[in-house]
Amino acid sequence: MSEIARRSEFPDLRGWIRALPVVAVPTPRFEPASTPQETFVEWLAEAADAGITEPHAATLSTVDPSGMPDARMLLIKDVTDEGWWFSGDDRSPKGRDLDATPAAALTVYWRELGRQVRVRGPVEVGPPEMCARDFRERSVFARAVASTGRQSEVLSDPGEYDRLVNERLAALERDPDLVSPHWTAWCVAATTVEFWQSDPGRRHLRYRYRRAQDRWSTEELHP
Repeated sequence: MSEIARRSEFPDLRGWIRALPVVAVPTPRFEPASTPQETFVEWLAEAADAGITEPHAATLSTVDPSGMPDARMLLIKDVTDEGWWFSGDDRSPKGRDLDATPAAALTVYWRELGRQVRVRGPVEVGPPEMCARDFRERSVFARAVASTGRQSEVLSDPGEYDRLVNERLAALERDPDLVSPHWTAWCVAATTVEFWQSDPGRRHLRYRYRRAQDRWSTEELHP
């Protein structure tokens, strides 16, 4: 990667941003597997083997009831025949968004490998036993924080946060199997999944999967 120029060397911000180096990793051509889940898991394993921190991190994009888009980073919890799984409290902003518009996009970017995956489709709520299992798999402190139900609300008094978490920790100590009724496992039941692989000569390789009922088709896209 070329040396990053200092901001002071440019007459304006746009010029400096345009001059920032980009990653272009030479990678061999890949052949898509029969399903996007198979290809994704292969790429995820390669990212993990490459030592990438949190290779299962993804950007979840939703829209609120007024149609305004929103996005945040989270961790993918599972990949099954049904789709890509993530979780959270249904009272959170993403929970409210998904209740109003049960559709979303997941974007995964492995910069070091020059790879990106885009997953789009309707979002389905997992069965109660899956939601409970996901909640119990979290650490005790993470369960306490999640079950306060105050995510993204204005925090006017830092002491309020400590009080709420301590209350939930005490409740979990009394009942270690306690599960928040608001904890939800969601699944993006993908209808399209695109795999993008960078090329130094800008001949990026792009494959898109499309689902028709229970069958997947693939097509190569222009860079």
